[in-house]
Amino acid sequence: MLRTFANAWKDKDIRGKLLFTIMILVVYRIGACITVPFVAADYINMQMSLSDGIFGFINILSGGAFAQATLFALGVSPYITASIVIQLLAVAIPALERLSKEGEEGRKKMEQITRVATVLLALITSIGYYFVLKNSGVLTHTGKDEWFYAIVIIACYCAGSSLVMWLAERINDKGIGNGISMILLINILSRGAYIVTTLYSLFATLELKNIIIAAVTLIGAVAMLYFIVFISHSERRIPVQYAKKVVGRKMYGGQNSNIPIKLNMTGVMPIIFANAIVTIPTTLSMFISPKEGSFWAGVVNFFAADSWFYAVMTFVLVIVFAYFYVAISFNPIEVASNLQKNGGSVPGIRPGRPTSDYISKVLSRITLIGALALSIICVLPLFANVISGANMSSLAFGGSSVIIVVGVILELVNEIEAQMTMRHYKGFLD
Repeated sequence: MLRTFANAWKDKDIRGKLLFTIMILVVYRIGACITVPFVAADYINMQMSLSDGIFGFINILSGGAFAQATLFALGVSPYITASIVIQLLAVAIPALERLSKEGEEGRKKMEQITRVATVLLALITSIGYYFVLKNSGVLTHTGKDEWFYAIVIIACYCAGSSLVMWLAERINDKGIGNGISMILLINILSRGAYIVTTLYSLFATLELKNIIIAAVTLIGAVAMLYFIVFISHSERRIPVQYAKKVVGRKMYGGQNSNIPIKLNMTGVMPIIFANAIVTIPTTLSMFISPKEGSFWAGVVNFFAADSWFYAVMTFVLVIVFAYFYVAISFNPIEVASNLQKNGGSVPGIRPGRPTSDYISKVLSRITLIGALALSIICVLPLFANVISGANMSSLAFGGSSVIIVVGVILELVNEIEAQMTMRHYKGFLD
């Protein structure tokens, strides 16, 4: 991987794209430190209230900006949510489905729809975030003319989210690509200092229990990293053979190929969906605080990140959403139809419906293995969080963060290699 970056740096065009991407990321991190008007900049108690719920995950994805209520507090969450919603609607609404298949022009229209949906979601999220800040008591101006201060704060967060979307698109256009992924990567890596400090504080106590917890965490992180890289590269290849055909005096076809089905086809999406569902009670409790000892307080504690039920529900929901996401993103019938039109077939399987059923059968098994792997990665840090008693969101959502980091780095390396290959760099892939 380091050799890939070293060779890419020698190319003038790719070096310019890398420098432009770095500049955009620096601008983003500066914006993540700018305080919004009428919000206290020196509060720290809110950090503790974000240890549970989906807010803890959003805080990690924003690089800590969400807990500090800075300009880019919402980060890329509205854009990611809008992209997922539009992608799901493209499956359910025929008009959007046709638009997504119209080539470059259709892609631009879909991007425009996604931008509009992002701004609307950012506005809704900004309003909810304002009430979270208000209930946390971190606003500097309340009472008279409170509506004016509310409009300013909501407008700042909505504009910040729109600016993040614009920065990501600039990386796509003039940078190395994968703008949203690059912003997610730099945000998660920016939390590395906090994790290192936490582990160091455990070692510094010189207590056997804390030292064991820190050592097991480090070993588990390395093992998890290796495991994630392994499942990211793993795939099941379905062999395909194309029939020979004669056109004029030339013979075409007859070659062998395959259909690669990745073990982790869904990426981190099932984990994001599962966390969004299982953390609803905890998230709602931040808006409406239940009375101590009441029924709703018991429900919130039952769904807390340090409970066994939270881990079990997360494990089950990750598997469910893995199948759901594969079902909407991969169509075995369409794949089998394309194979039949191009004269291809799976050895030993008849073209048409039998090929579709065979691909569905293989896909179902691969999805189960990949979903179980994702569930293990997601749940193990939760158990570590319960055992350590630290109740840290960085530890609870550690598996999700590592999957994002590994996935983005692998995508970045593949993108650089593809661009270098297009320039026919001699000896690059030797």
